Amino acid sequence: MFTLFLAAYLLTAPTLMGIIVIGLLTAGMSSANYIIMAAVAGAVVALPVAWLLSRKLEHLFDARRG
Repeated sequence: MFTLFLAAYLLTAPTLMGIIVIGLLTAGMSSANYIIMAAVAGAVVALPVAWLLSRKLEHLFDARRG
């Protein structure tokens, strides 16, 4: 399960970080502090998202196997 979680995190973290940073830049908040905080927030938000995604995928794979 950890490898599936890691793979999901490696995909969700940069996606969420990019979405939040682009949202800030679009809103005109181009300070380095805002961008760093947005990137950290995206990385933190990606943890439960990746966990939920890996859990759903694990149950999906288990259902197909057995």
